[in-house]
Amino acid sequence: MTTATNSIVTDMALAPDGHLKIDWVQAHMPVLNRIREQFEKEQPFKGLKVTISLHLEAKTAYLAKVVKAGGAEVTITGSNPLSTQDDVCAALVEDGITVFAKYNPSPEEYKELLIKSLESKPDLIIDDGGDLVSLLHSERKDLAVNVRGGAEETTTGILRLKAMEKEGKLGFPMVAVNDAYCKYLFDNRYGTGQSVWDGINRTTNLVVAGKTVVVVGYGWCGKGVAMRAKGLGANVIVTEIDAIKGVEAYMDGFAVMPMIEAAKLGDFFVTVTGNRDVIRGEHYKVMKDGAILSNAGHFDVEVNKPELEALSSSKRTVRRNIEEYQLTDGRKVYILAEGRLVNLAAGDGHPAEIMDMTFALQAMSLKHVNDTYQSLGNTVVNVPYVLDEQVARFKLESLGTSVDALSDEQKAYLDSWDEH
Repeated sequence: MTTATNSIVTDMALAPDGHLKIDWVQAHMPVLNRIREQFEKEQPFKGLKVTISLHLEAKTAYLAKVVKAGGAEVTITGSNPLSTQDDVCAALVEDGITVFAKYNPSPEEYKELLIKSLESKPDLIIDDGGDLVSLLHSERKDLAVNVRGGAEETTTGILRLKAMEKEGKLGFPMVAVNDAYCKYLFDNRYGTGQSVWDGINRTTNLVVAGKTVVVVGYGWCGKGVAMRAKGLGANVIVTEIDAIKGVEAYMDGFAVMPMIEAAKLGDFFVTVTGNRDVIRGEHYKVMKDGAILSNAGHFDVEVNKPELEALSSSKRTVRRNIEEYQLTDGRKVYILAEGRLVNLAAGDGHPAEIMDMTFALQAMSLKHVNDTYQSLGNTVVNVPYVLDEQVARFKLESLGTSVDALSDEQKAYLDSWDEH
């Protein structure tokens, strides 16, 4: 059976546009190109089946092609209903990859597409948010029979994995790619920071300068969103539950206060916590008329939509990816992209040069777990530092630069304790 007859995509006629998108990002992903060359020679995944669940756009598509170049039979699906790009899906099918994904499926369709992607009974997986792992440990344990391990992309997914590990329920090793330096320092901070504002700006077409932006959560993603908001001329408020991060935000030059106070002041809100209900009923009651809410966390639970609907007299779509809620007192509050990831649901996601490093880590981590899974145990595994640093070295080389190396004398000095 061919990938075309086995796949589920919206429209194969869209493939030419998808190929153009993939070709564009490939030209701007030198680290992944280098790894592809290695994989083509070494064939680390020869004879293996790999299932990937990621935001299915051009950069993800190129990662899938790199894994395929390493000898794998690749199946891919989306990790969010609104981030899948149908033209990219069609192009991947033409490139020999089985695809089960389409833009904006119903919740039932979305789950069925995830299950279809696992029916090949993969040897390795790449997950984003933990949906594949969750299915393989619950209603479709039968599809996990061959799984050696995999890699997880996001903070949310790693939290779910660690909860499973703590309860002794994790059935195979998973590499925590999100916790690697070359992931969170660059992808989470610079990637999220830029792509969130790309999504907000193209969707609203409103000025940011002079407005008040409330960033909910000051992890690495929140740091990036706040930094870029400041660069656009906004007055930035940070809300946090962690006092240390609150002090950090304050010393970075941002106002820090509880959400109930920030809710009165914000023009734009961006949630980046990975938790639920961080903007909820009590906050809607004090917001300005015209406040714009968006989310950059993995799931659409950070902005509580049911409580907003309960406070509203009407709801309508006023622009693509903008829903207007008119509250019973006449104020209007807007939610972007249905509260889903605004940078992907209303944009193209992180820049190609940023995802070059992240997806290089994914490819190398997948090889690592395949090479060592028998000794890893059913645990959440950190990306080995040697892989993390190798990605950074490849990145520097692609930029035409490098870093210094220690001399033997310097190494000896650092390793000693009695000759300082």
